[in-house]
Amino acid sequence: MFKFIAAITTVLASIGAVASSPAPGAQTAAAAGPTGFNITSLGIIGSGCPPGSAYYQLSTDLSAVTITFSKYFAQAGPGIAIGENRKNCQMTLGVRVPPGFTFGVANIDYRGYYQLDKKVTAAQQAIYYFQGNVQQATARSTITGPVDGAYYTYRDSFDLVSTVLAPCGADTVLNIASDIRTNNAQNKAGSGYISTDSTDASLKQIYNFQWKKC
Repeated sequence: MFKFIAAITTVLASIGAVASSPAPGAQTAAAAGPTGFNITSLGIIGSGCPPGSAYYQLSTDLSAVTITFSKYFAQAGPGIAIGENRKNCQMTLGVRVPPGFTFGVANIDYRGYYQLDKKVTAAQQAIYYFQGNVQQATARSTITGPVDGAYYTYRDSFDLVSTVLAPCGADTVLNIASDIRTNNAQNKAGSGYISTDSTDASLKQIYNFQWKKC
């Protein structure tokens, strides 16, 4: 189920974080979702995801949603405008949850590319929450150069996933706020670049669900 996505909204704030390091190779698969679960709509807006530059796919076993980007990158260095140091993408997913079930987002699998001079950093962060729920879960990772150009695949786990759950058996809206950034404050002559995009079919973000009976 592929759909091109164009507009709308989400808001965010951060509490807590869990960091991880790049880890190549296959990741443990998430548990399959229950019959009746579906994503009914998806809105997206941000400096890293202009209209027509991203699409999503719900996995056939309903365990995850994959969002693929074509213009989601950040860069820093001499001659590069400060506005290019950080890009963001805010997503809202309309979700149909079958009776007797609830879910949260257990982790996110990042796939992309980075190149960093010595002491230049690149960071990715994602925050999720459900509409009407004041609690939020955060995943964050930071990479420090030197890295001489590399594709990456790694997984971040969300904090508070055990408490940031959808309403039991009720349709809801899942909000995800994602950003990537680069920083050369420790090496003003150095440059850095990070992307999460679809230059290659393997470059994407995968949000893995955690299901519970309620």
